[in-house]
Amino acid sequence: MGLYPDAPPPPTVVGYEVAGEVDAVGADVEGIQAGDRVFALTRFGGYAEAAVVASRQVLPIPEGKDFVQAAALPVNYLTAFLMIDRFAAVRPGDRILIHGAGGGVGLAALQLAKALGAETFGTASAEKHERLRALGLDHAIDYRSRDFEAEIRDLTQGRGVDVVLDPIGGESAKKSYRSLAPLGRLFLYGLSASSAGGKKRSLATAAKALAQTPIYHPIKLMNDNKGVFGINLGHLWGESAKMREMLDELVRRWSSGAIDPHIDSTFPLEEAGKAHDRLQERHNFGKVVLTV
Repeated sequence: MGLYPDAPPPPTVVGYEVAGEVDAVGADVEGIQAGDRVFALTRFGGYAEAAVVASRQVLPIPEGKDFVQAAALPVNYLTAFLMIDRFAAVRPGDRILIHGAGGGVGLAALQLAKALGAETFGTASAEKHERLRALGLDHAIDYRSRDFEAEIRDLTQGRGVDVVLDPIGGESAKKSYRSLAPLGRLFLYGLSASSAGGKKRSLATAAKALAQTPIYHPIKLMNDNKGVFGINLGHLWGESAKMREMLDELVRRWSSGAIDPHIDSTFPLEEAGKAHDRLQERHNFGKVVLTV
């Protein structure tokens, strides 16, 4: 759609994460060898039969875990981990609102939040509610039939929630901020309102979403005792040591069974367009993975 500002000019290969067997290593690489089962973060280039990445971005796949699960872990869980564990410092009893709770980041965030003892609220279409409750979501909100701001106000007796994870932006960002209790933290990590579910670019829709996204003045933030954070993994390549530390922690939790990537579906690489359609139409529940 031409709306992703970080993408190189076309033609380009997109994709931030891969899993597979090591084909070859560079002369100075230690601890990794040909034939190893690994997964990795990539700076684009992931939608391919082969990818070249820096060795510090490569991690071994734990015994008993498969390539599809491994490919589903890095971006979703790093994003959720940054917001919930590092920045929000969620504690037992905290209330957290997860927009898009049935998506890849949403389900990762739900797992992490439940492990910390949080009370969870999630927006999703009605057909996803039963599965979300089975995975531990405390309060499911149908964003299509009910205004989530009003629902949060009712469910919390007017107080609001402690943390909101918002990948939508636009008008949603305003409502999310108003849904925060004092000392609440809002995390913005996307602008899906700019595409509004369509398959073709609409500059008018994108401009409207940008115009509706609020600007947070520091004096208002101080007076409200609230915080607003922005998260974009694509701008953290210079922090490879910290990213590796967090990935190592996530692998430990994955190995122990504390987290478990939820796979919605897989598509062969040549059907990447169909995979994107599934995401764009919001039919997925969990991660959509391309296979070779």
